[in-house]
Amino acid sequence: MHTSSAAQLHTTAEIASQPACWRRAVALATDPAVVAALPAPGERVAVVGCGTSFFMAQAYARLREDEGLGETDAFAASEFPFSRTYDRVVALSRSGTTTEVIDVLRRLRVPTTAIVGTPGTPVTELADQVVALEFADERSVVQTRFATTALVLLRAHLGEHLERAILDAEQALADPLTPDLVERNQFTFLGGAPWTTGLAAEAALKMREASLSWAESYPAAEYRHGPIAITDESSLVWVFGTAPEGLELAVAGVGGRWIARDRDPLAELVAVHRLAVEVALMRGLHPDTPRNLTRSVILDGTP
Repeated sequence: MHTSSAAQLHTTAEIASQPACWRRAVALATDPAVVAALPAPGERVAVVGCGTSFFMAQAYARLREDEGLGETDAFAASEFPFSRTYDRVVALSRSGTTTEVIDVLRRLRVPTTAIVGTPGTPVTELADQVVALEFADERSVVQTRFATTALVLLRAHLGEHLERAILDAEQALADPLTPDLVERNQFTFLGGAPWTTGLAAEAALKMREASLSWAESYPAAEYRHGPIAITDESSLVWVFGTAPEGLELAVAGVGGRWIARDRDPLAELVAVHRLAVEVALMRGLHPDTPRNLTRSVILDGTP
């Protein structure tokens, strides 16, 4: 649906390029300079970002801790606790110009690493080490491939084998989006594993940014503790990972449309990227130029 319109979008092309970008990130993760720049086992690490980058930071932080590689916290850059002690801080920033990330890097006195899409920017000038993903940078305001590629890089550095995730992403790009998904009025995304709660938050953000949808996210087990009240016949409930037992029946009981697939959760995010574009087009919106947004948030007085 809307094929001719979607094909002309930068966003569509960037979404479609994700499997290729992921393969490049997996290869990059073995580069000695990249290995040296990313957190070593045992380091106490904080990861910061804003918006989409913050949600990717959340996913990585939980994965790293669950692998037993060291205590890892994730913060929105504006909420960074400077009173805490870390061995390294990793900053995620597609543009390299985000004010809050720049402020954090200026104040830190510990080793810092920046993962960026655009080198030669204030973030890269302030960080001690830089991993540049120029091949995943984007023209679109709405982030898709940079964020997922950065997370693939970090997952590969943790030792994950990601070929299945890449194949799953290719499948997510090929599968049709049925009208019953696109025509929903309310979207809820659930993290079915601790590390996927950040992905669920990012999925909701994509729906809000690109299509101005009513979209929310929660840890899956928290959904029954209040949020299920909003679910009805107009709702789509999409789980990233494995849902708690009985939750599908609970959603069906209140009329919601349920999605839970046996795919890598990051590949499921690719499917949501496509859905956000299709819903936007159906509503007469232009995903490349979302309302009230710019590619980078630069506050007054910041270069």
